[in-house]
Amino acid sequence: MVNGSRTNGPTGTGRTERQAARRRPSLEALIRDIRACRICRDEPVGTPLPHEPRPVFQVSERATICVAGQAPGTRVHASGRPFTDPSGDRLREWMGVDSATFYDQNRIAIVPMGFCFPGQDGRGADLPPRRECPPAWRAKLMAGLPNIRLVLAVGAYAQGWHLGALAGRSLTETVSAWREIAAATDPVVVPLPHPSWRNNAWLKKNPWFGAELLPVLRDRVAEELGRS
Repeated sequence: MVNGSRTNGPTGTGRTERQAARRRPSLEALIRDIRACRICRDEPVGTPLPHEPRPVFQVSERATICVAGQAPGTRVHASGRPFTDPSGDRLREWMGVDSATFYDQNRIAIVPMGFCFPGQDGRGADLPPRRECPPAWRAKLMAGLPNIRLVLAVGAYAQGWHLGALAGRSLTETVSAWREIAAATDPVVVPLPHPSWRNNAWLKKNPWFGAELLPVLRDRVAEELGRS
């Protein structure tokens, strides 16, 4: 692309992009493939997933906001719908949106790092996202969302993937650099802690998050939704 337009003729950027588009599966085909994915059970990295996989996500080529989360929890695994739990209630509050807007796939894509509930450890905490998921699907799926302009990177796993070297050594270091990260990324990435109740202590320890970051986040979300 040059200044937003394709080059003409048999050579150049336009030809390269058309060739890449022909090689890339349609978003609909990719969604079907992900829904049918069972690699964490049948070809696992480490211990197989102990239950039937149920990939949970929502996407559309028209979406301009992407919520890049971690992995479904028990309630989401049961419902088959992203963020149908108290974490989702808090995330929607952070974003300043209602459920109808949040679940409008033509406006907001929800793409966790691991599509399936990974199970729990001996203390009842959710395990990390499955390691098989990102290498198999993430780059392909993000390439199928060409209109994303704002990415909410929820948690350290999403921040590591979407920010690379811009991610700090800890979640606190990354989230506290949110202004610099937003200025340096395209699409704009806003790093967030996970909205789980397990992070209540973090939120109390870092009052700047609610006082400084969240008002800007809500304004960015509202601006983006107003354009869609």
